[in-house]
Amino acid sequence: MASQSQTGVSSMVIDMLKKDHQKVKALFEEFENAKDSRSKQRIVETALMELDVHAKLEQGLVYPAIRPEIDDEDLMDEALEEHHVVHVLIAELKKMKPSDDRFDAKFTVLAENVKHHIKEEESEMFPKAEECDIDWETLEQQVMKRKEKLMAQTAGPSKNGNAKTSKKNSTGRKQR
Repeated sequence: MASQSQTGVSSMVIDMLKKDHQKVKALFEEFENAKDSRSKQRIVETALMELDVHAKLEQGLVYPAIRPEIDDEDLMDEALEEHHVVHVLIAELKKMKPSDDRFDAKFTVLAENVKHHIKEEESEMFPKAEECDIDWETLEQQVMKRKEKLMAQTAGPSKNGNAKTSKKNSTGRKQR
């Protein structure tokens, strides 16, 4: 059982993850309302970046920290498999353009999978996680540091000096 001070810190980690969830759910809704390809592309690129960073934080730091303390192997295994599906869809979407036949459908399937995953995390996993007797303070520091690094890598210039989110249009010119 987590101490009261540990629970406060655990809440900070969980609250950060929940804020990430809200951010991507807002992007999913924005996509549903988007009318043009340029808007859809921007929304999808942002959502994929957010999901990629979030999944790396959970898989690399949060899940390994709480798994030994949570008495629910099925819940943890299912969460990892859901992340796997998300990574597959992200990889496929990164190769697509909004004009591709199944672009909207694929992003919608991604959104549905992520919403299901969020619901399970927030209703089942997070309440159990908050009761874990782990070093939440250290975990919070690790999560914040890793998130900052991942966001900088994602938003920073690529090896050729272009922003990673830039694309080339049919004329070979960069578009943002």
